Amino acid sequence: MTLGVGFLGAGPVTQAIHLPTLARLGPLFRVVHVMDVDPAVAAEVASRVGARSTTRVGDVLEDPGVDVVAVCSPPRVHTAQVEAACRAGVRGVLCEKPLATTIADAERIEAVTAATGVPVVVGAMHTFDPAWRWARTETMSWGDVHAVRSRIVNGPNARFEDAATEFLGRPPFPRFDLDTPEAVAAFLRHVILTLAIHDLPLVRHFAPIVDEVIHVDAVEPFGWLVLARGGDTTVELTGSKNATWKPDWTFEVVSADAHLLVEFPPSYVHAGAGVAAVTTRTGTRLMPPEDHNGYEGEWRRIAELARGVRTDPRDVQAAVDDLRYAVDLAEAAAARALTGRAA
Repeated sequence: MTLGVGFLGAGPVTQAIHLPTLARLGPLFRVVHVMDVDPAVAAEVASRVGARSTTRVGDVLEDPGVDVVAVCSPPRVHTAQVEAACRAGVRGVLCEKPLATTIADAERIEAVTAATGVPVVVGAMHTFDPAWRWARTETMSWGDVHAVRSRIVNGPNARFEDAATEFLGRPPFPRFDLDTPEAVAAFLRHVILTLAIHDLPLVRHFAPIVDEVIHVDAVEPFGWLVLARGGDTTVELTGSKNATWKPDWTFEVVSADAHLLVEFPPSYVHAGAGVAAVTTRTGTRLMPPEDHNGYEGEWRRIAELARGVRTDPRDVQAAVDDLRYAVDLAEAAAARALTGRAA
């Protein structure tokens, strides 16, 4: 059974991530409808995959050929579009991160999923990456974790977008003036909920509660540091976007007697899965080779659910809890920037 896909939003994520991913998945999916508020973008992107185009959400949701809806619109409309897709009776929804922008909106999605039985998967690619799946299993027995670190160093997205597709209608990159505490607070909220959020489900696995944000910093033109504490575990989030040629996206965990290092490819790169290693006093274990990445993992999960595996309420609850963790951390980091005191 080939599942028909309808896209709400035809911007960077749709063009440079999801369409190339679906092309690799062969007969599992077929794109049948593409919606975007820009009719020219919708029409051109749809023509690349032989799909219909529209500027109306309703046209996609009313299309009998659409089995799965991919919500790739701006975060402020995620809740309304996910709710509408669930009530339209589709087989599944893939919602790009963040699931919502507030906890209340995430709980609305949780409620509509429970009421309709329509599964919702959040497009946080690292949670579906084989490197993380392997690492999570390898570290299940770990206790006494001392430190968790997420480091993101990426070049401009355009570099990777252009390598993945002939890009159309690129939005401007957001600019932040970091000369006031209020501007730094807004910047930290932005980077936590749009970039650091990729790794926060992984961070939450080892540091389920953040007691306080100890220190924050922002560096021109686009760099950040958030240092937090949960119990006896320190959490360090760092990142930047710059013009260097070499990206660096790593996730690291240090326990009393072991060390985990996961190296992920940068966003928009389809080269393959991340790689992971666990080192103890007896040696280093490496993850086995894999033939797919986290983007494909998201869509494979949607395919499983849409083919009749009813959604597990715990999956949606985990997504809501991940968002709550991210929002709480973002607000605490912003407060720290504004007040200069731990929050």
